Amino acid sequence: MSVAVGYVASQEGRAALSAAIGEAALRKTALQIMGPVAGEASAEAESDIRHAIAAAAAAGVRASLRPNEGTDAADFMIDASYEEDVELIVIGVRRRSPVGKLFLGSTAQRVILEAGCPVTAVKPEVGPRT
Repeated sequence: MSVAVGYVASQEGRAALSAAIGEAALRKTALQIMGPVAGEASAEAESDIRHAIAAAAAAGVRASLRPNEGTDAADFMIDASYEEDVELIVIGVRRRSPVGKLFLGSTAQRVILEAGCPVTAVKPEVGPRT
């Protein structure tokens, strides 16, 4: 079994990585980092992924990168959620304005609504609204 995390190079992506490492350690299972399209990772993304794999190893979790082969990010995660060995998907979400909530046609919404396994949505720490 494994925990899969949808990662993008952002605060939300880093929050998802951290939460997924914790979930995988708690469940004593492997971690699949569902990363950027193969060959298109930025230097920031590559650094985040290296640090996440090292943090996972320190927590006793075997982590691996599963690069997207060019499909839509939501489809990539939804397809993975139906695989027998994936028991949880972790995704990062961002704070939205009231109007943004009306149009929540995001990748996160699709994954939450269409996934074949439980989904944990996490957000980075936020300060007070200004």
